[in-house]
Amino acid sequence: MSHSTQDSQSPQPVVTVAKVVVISSAMFLFISYWRAAALVLCDLASTAYYIGGIVEHSIGPAAPWFIVGVMLFSYAVRSVYIESCSMFVRGGVYRIVKEALGGTLAKIAVSALLFDYILTGPISGVAAGQYVMSLALELFSYATAINVSASTTDVWKSVGSVVIACAVTIFFYRLNVIGIRASSGKALRIMMITAVMTAIVLGWAVITLFLEGPRNEIVFQPDFAPKLDALTGKMESPLGFLDGTRLGKSLYNLNGWNWLSAVGMVGFFLALGHSVLAMSGEETLAQIYREVESPKLPNFRRAAFIVFLFSLLLTGGVSVLSVLLIPNDVRISQYGDNLIGGLAMSMCGPLFARLLLNAFVVLVGALILSGAVNTAIVGSNGVLSRVAEDGVIPQWFLRPHHHYGTNHRLLSTIMGLQIFTIVASRGNVILLGEAYAFGVVWSFTFNALAMLILRFKEAERPRGFRVPLNIRVKGVELPIGLALIFLILLASAAMNVLTKPTATMAGSSFAVALFLLFVGTEYFHHRRSGYEEHEHLDEFNEKVTSELTPALLELTKPYRKLVAIRSPSHLDMLEKALAETDPDTTDVVVMTAHVRPVGGVHSEPVALSPREKKLMTVLLQRAESAGKKIIPIVVSTNNALHAILETARAIGAQELVVGVSNQFRPSEQLDQISLYWISLYLGEPAPLAVRIIGRQRDFNLDLAGGNRIPTIAERRARSIDELRAAGIGVDRVLLIHDGEPRSDDLYQSLLTMLDPDVRLDIMQTVFSEGSNHNVNEILSRAKQVGRQSVLIKPPSESLQGIIQTINNGQYDAVVSRVDLADLQHSQSHKYDWVAEILRLSNCQVFLSVESDTLDTVDEINTSSVQ
Repeated sequence: MSHSTQDSQSPQPVVTVAKVVVISSAMFLFISYWRAAALVLCDLASTAYYIGGIVEHSIGPAAPWFIVGVMLFSYAVRSVYIESCSMFVRGGVYRIVKEALGGTLAKIAVSALLFDYILTGPISGVAAGQYVMSLALELFSYATAINVSASTTDVWKSVGSVVIACAVTIFFYRLNVIGIRASSGKALRIMMITAVMTAIVLGWAVITLFLEGPRNEIVFQPDFAPKLDALTGKMESPLGFLDGTRLGKSLYNLNGWNWLSAVGMVGFFLALGHSVLAMSGEETLAQIYREVESPKLPNFRRAAFIVFLFSLLLTGGVSVLSVLLIPNDVRISQYGDNLIGGLAMSMCGPLFARLLLNAFVVLVGALILSGAVNTAIVGSNGVLSRVAEDGVIPQWFLRPHHHYGTNHRLLSTIMGLQIFTIVASRGNVILLGEAYAFGVVWSFTFNALAMLILRFKEAERPRGFRVPLNIRVKGVELPIGLALIFLILLASAAMNVLTKPTATMAGSSFAVALFLLFVGTEYFHHRRSGYEEHEHLDEFNEKVTSELTPALLELTKPYRKLVAIRSPSHLDMLEKALAETDPDTTDVVVMTAHVRPVGGVHSEPVALSPREKKLMTVLLQRAESAGKKIIPIVVSTNNALHAILETARAIGAQELVVGVSNQFRPSEQLDQISLYWISLYLGEPAPLAVRIIGRQRDFNLDLAGGNRIPTIAERRARSIDELRAAGIGVDRVLLIHDGEPRSDDLYQSLLTMLDPDVRLDIMQTVFSEGSNHNVNEILSRAKQVGRQSVLIKPPSESLQGIIQTINNGQYDAVVSRVDLADLQHSQSHKYDWVAEILRLSNCQVFLSVESDTLDTVDEINTSSVQ
């Protein structure tokens, strides 16, 4: 039974609400798709500064083609993440791999991914520090005319970059403790500035290319010959473990090679494996899907497209233009870690303007690389949260911050690991970048494999999106697109393992160590819980108050809606209320009553019980799925219905939504609600729209005229068609033809009255003896004027068959005629079937009342009509 009623129909002696527990958590807040895109782009776009240098150092001047290819391929990888998120709101590689392949492989996959995230922050923070230190040292030399030696400069850059990286990490750690809205707001501002820089740099570079032409050529064939490492002074081979093998020698000696040959394909995927680092940050898309506001999946797809387009233009454009414009002799040696700066210095125009642009590029680079630190923290927090929710690491990590409601303990752990990595690497960007690629490519590969398996393992599971290129053979869907994506990722990952010894050894060691740690903590947790199956319950902050006000709940929108719930298994009313709510105009308060015996209400409420925690967890899941904020409260009372209406009055609710009672009819529920509402206002109630939501039918009551809140579709509609598409108004009408000629006249009236886009069907039924009228003639006349009507036949001539046809046909309105003369006679049962349709149908019923004489109208029996 919903808490919309009490245990008897007459009001019991009530005690006013004693205590209210306001539930809060950072997870009840959501962000726009622009902020979501900015969080991911801070990582993806930051690679534009150094990815070209890293890849060209490995495969030579052919690097831009492979980087652009990877950026185009990233759209396919992104589609895999979109499909996975449409299946699981709290998704990501851990959840997907566990569903498809089991917990062991899920822990291995997430261990490799965390290696990626632990390095993302340090590499970005150190690079940002090096940019700032380089600019500061150049300005110092220019201002003081002091020539600083190269060794001194390297020391200052190394120490300064470590200090700056640590400071940036602590800064964004603090922002994430405050909440994702704070950190995503900073990310959005960074991307706005980056967009300005991108437009200036790419526009200026294109003009330079048009005026002066290309200074170098971009070759198509990768160069796998050993190259000099500027840091170590040694020759290093891009072939890694393949160096010295027969295959490695074949790759060295390729000249005018055939891409379709076996060696050529190995070389292609080898070069692709070196370039896959350009896709870093994709997994963060899945981690922030939970945070995206309504409409969730469409907004997520918008964010994914923004990420793709921006990263393709910036990373791909910079990679191509830098090879075309920056001289070969300085491109890697001087600008390998800042190709955009080298591009700025290679533009046409006066030196002063180029220096100014270079300074701007360096400052923006420091900002966006700092933003990548934030992305790493957000992604790591999301991944570890999924692991903790599954009982792999202690629930202690998920205890929310007492003020902000965030996972501050997880965030502190992530910050500690990143600062340790920064200090241990001593600011070596190349070392971090080489090791970093391991986690990126293997997290993609595991995710694609898991989604491929789920296409067969959970073929019937609803998906809001599917990776394209699917064919059906004998009723079985073959996901060709997903399979191709997986094979490309697998080949790239294999080549990455073979050609990057540092990444392979470091990543494998870290992943194995973390996997063993996860296995140990999971075993300890299961042993401590008596080997019972783990059931995750979210953690919340609880604030106890004795006075409920809009200010306390931070209700700032023009409209306020109160939804009363009780059971986590019956939340139809909440789902429907959220679906209709416009989050821009309406605050939604969700309450449940903690019913206590009379005399015990004044005692202090205890912490949330396991049942109430489960209810709050399910509430959070519904809010996450909808992407709409709710404010949950638990009210301690001895009278649930009184508490609901007292809460509605306290917060100034315009609309009250409750569920159907298991004990009382909806009319009885509405009577009780009316009685309590009027008594609360001493006979002069405020307007309130009351809705009882059932699984098949809703019941409405407007108290004191009502105060209905406009739905989101209604408010945003710009035409009648949009209103109908949103489910507002009438789209399908059914005329019940009683076999009398007057029903023909009523059909003609409706035909000319209704909009041509409104479907008008006829159901002929005979409840009067001797009526055998045929409606085919009027259907033919309707067809002549371009209107199509369908003759609907119920499964049986019984009343149950007619009502079943009305409800299954999803009609918005039913129209029938009645004779007033028959209605005024209380002994007449000619239209009893009309009363049953009024009572049991799920739509509006319109009656056309007809009379032969005016006298009949004057003598109408009002009670009979009612």
